Amino acid sequence: MTVHVNKYLCAAAMAIVGSVPSMQAQSAPAGDATTARIMQRLGALAADSMEGRRAGTAGSVRARAYLVQELTAMGAKPFGGSFTMPVALRARAGADTTGANIVARIPGKNSTGPVLVLSAHYDHLGVRNGVVFNGADDDASGCVALLTIAERLLREPPEHDVILAFFDAEESGMVGSKAFVNAPPLPIDRIALNVNLDMIARQDGKALWVSGTSHTPSLKPIAEQAASKATVTIRFGHDTKNLKPGDDWTGSSDHSAFHSKGIPFLYLGVEDHDDYHQSGDDAEKVDPAFYRGTVEYAYALVRAADAKLNTVTRTAR
Repeated sequence: MTVHVNKYLCAAAMAIVGSVPSMQAQSAPAGDATTARIMQRLGALAADSMEGRRAGTAGSVRARAYLVQELTAMGAKPFGGSFTMPVALRARAGADTTGANIVARIPGKNSTGPVLVLSAHYDHLGVRNGVVFNGADDDASGCVALLTIAERLLREPPEHDVILAFFDAEESGMVGSKAFVNAPPLPIDRIALNVNLDMIARQDGKALWVSGTSHTPSLKPIAEQAASKATVTIRFGHDTKNLKPGDDWTGSSDHSAFHSKGIPFLYLGVEDHDDYHQSGDDAEKVDPAFYRGTVEYAYALVRAADAKLNTVTRTAR
């Protein structure tokens, strides 16, 4: 994620003025095969061998190859002839000037109607002064969630097409997502909703936040429906202009590119923790039960949104 700041300073106030915690159920199992697979993928994508996945580097290429390999193995298909769509990067010493978004399509039962774009960014900060910034939470966690959700949607197809977008160069100013919305692989008017996952694995703040409902209030009942059986606390907020600088997350990650085009969004993320944009953002600091719970909520949200996608209206821009 690009601009999270101020950690937990306004969490309590926001809970009072409009954030709605979910029912607190039993924790998701931490020792089952699904959780183990999620954690295995997180460890692989956030491994030192990926060299922090900075856009335009060899580590980014390795991360891209890993994600394409996982998509191919599960039977997902690219949107078009290739999973990768080139992205022009800013010139930087020691780095390529071309990156790539990874885009796949999960066919829905109705492939002519509105489309949901489910996104996360796979880049991070790279290597600094010989230290690898692995970015397990930011945002290997969102990418692994997309892989997990994709497997389930392939087994039980959604009503509408779901596009999986793994964006490059988010840390450089949402470069990949801006390239996507400025030259989309389908008519942009068909994109009804963006669900963006960025930093969903750390339990430090003991809650997963949903942002975007203040911009599109009709989305809140959908998000609340998905929260009814959540095993983690779900809160709403971080999306109004009256907050302290940095606490409004409307422009903080790739959903902002969709918002700029009038496309409604729901952004899922945790509040900043001590390892945000630090070298300690490693997979071993993730609580498997909490992370499994956030992945399950994201899946439930996609299902609930898919069922109501025809009712989601765009905002005039």
